[in-house]
Amino acid sequence: MSAMFKRFKREPLLPILIVLVMACLVVFILFPLYQILKSSFTASNGQFGMEGYGRVLSGGGLFRSLTNSLVLAFITSTLSTAIAYMFAYTFAYVNVPLKRLFNGIAILPVISPPFVIALSAMLLLGKQGLITKHLLGLENANIYGLHGLVLVQTLSFFPIAFLTLSGLLRSISPSLEEASQNMGAGKWKTFVSVTLPLSVPGIANAFLLVFVQSLADFGNPMTIGGNYSTVAREIYLQAVGSYNMQAGAALAMLLLTITIIVYILQNFWVGKKSYVTVTGKPTGIRRMIDSGPIKTILFIICLAITVIVIAFYALVPIGSFIKLWGINNSFTLDHYKYVFSLGQKAIKDTLKLAVIATPIAGLLGMIMAYLIVRKRFVGKKALEAVSMLSIAVPGTVIGIGYILAFNKAPLALTGTGIIIVAAFIVRALPVGIRSGVAALQQIDPSIEEAATNLGAGQTKVFTSIVLPLIKSAFFSGLVNSFVKSMTAMSAVIFLISAKYNLITASILSQVEAGRIGAASAYCTILIIIMVIALFILNSLVKWLNGSNRGKSYG
Repeated sequence: MSAMFKRFKREPLLPILIVLVMACLVVFILFPLYQILKSSFTASNGQFGMEGYGRVLSGGGLFRSLTNSLVLAFITSTLSTAIAYMFAYTFAYVNVPLKRLFNGIAILPVISPPFVIALSAMLLLGKQGLITKHLLGLENANIYGLHGLVLVQTLSFFPIAFLTLSGLLRSISPSLEEASQNMGAGKWKTFVSVTLPLSVPGIANAFLLVFVQSLADFGNPMTIGGNYSTVAREIYLQAVGSYNMQAGAALAMLLLTITIIVYILQNFWVGKKSYVTVTGKPTGIRRMIDSGPIKTILFIICLAITVIVIAFYALVPIGSFIKLWGINNSFTLDHYKYVFSLGQKAIKDTLKLAVIATPIAGLLGMIMAYLIVRKRFVGKKALEAVSMLSIAVPGTVIGIGYILAFNKAPLALTGTGIIIVAAFIVRALPVGIRSGVAALQQIDPSIEEAATNLGAGQTKVFTSIVLPLIKSAFFSGLVNSFVKSMTAMSAVIFLISAKYNLITASILSQVEAGRIGAASAYCTILIIIMVIALFILNSLVKWLNGSNRGKSYG
């Protein structure tokens, strides 16, 4: 304890920084969650009551939405993980053309609005769908419901599972598989007895990641769910549509409990199991599958899914230029005229708030990563746990928590831009922290100690030494924050007002009004903004790396 006080005396800004960071986490993460818990036990007359949980668990419509979400999440996770595993295995083990294309589709869900696939499914497979009506001649095709949600969520979320599995499969040591084949096992036997068991942690991680994403999904069920109610959608309808805050809060607490249990399983059960194959000993180069039916089958499957995904994403821009899809297919710019006139405010508001939130989230993520990795203080574990908590909290839960927590003095933020910026930052923070922690763990602390010994203060050390060394992680956090802010839906749908509107909320209102062309135009503009922003940020990173290399050579 005395050593800690000496450190605080030597670094007077450190305790102030720790207190400020912890205060932000308490106000914007823990306090809203407490308000949800409190509201779930508060009846309409202000008294303690269990009516909210009684309604949810009594077997009616609210309970059905909970079971529906679990069924949907299980089916989507299973299909997404299976498709992702085939992609990842092809990428790591099979010599096929178009690998860059297969890998490239993994970025599409990251830079697209949350319901682009759902919009495309309506254009392709709805009542006036290109495939259902115009190619197959079906008059009353129905894409709405469980089958539509499974299709849309699987295509949206399997790239998340692919990103998890591809690195793991590439890292499996080839020596174990070679040993199995040298002992007479065929390729199938080697796969079943060696490769697949070693993939178990990655498969479980991918499954659980998609499971949480599906449970928390709000945009797709609102767009294409039909009569198939899900818990994320029902929370919104209870809180905003029925004004039954107790039932909405009870549903939110049950959803939060499920997602936290899944998050704990992912991190502390699957993560603790050891499947070490890279030991530091020299290993041979993996022998890729160059021919045979396995190569052909995997290539055809990957190519077919890639073409489907590209077709789904390409259809939205096309739909934005069609006057009335399926009825009047003439070319028009009316939807863009509408968006740039009546919808211009939503674009400006989204850009302004995202630009404000992005640097704050990026810098705060690096500061918190620095505190977690480099500093020792009381409450460090709690700070780390709370800062990462929002990764397990669904967006609808954060949204309902914010309207409960910030609707009265002294924190009356409802209807302001501050509350939306705060939601953006909280949603983006965990990824930035993880990037910063990973980068700092690779940097020798002696570099910072040398600067301190030469008389540099902690602020100078952080801004002049640490931040330049972890700039890749910092810019990665900026990119993630901007993307998350521009495409945010479930958390901010509760927080928009007449003063501040967002593109994603405008897309949803256009879909609900049946204006698919205008919704497609909004989506297209949003994707273009994201691509331009990503290009600028990536160019900036390359320029900084180049200038730093030039300085080091000089």
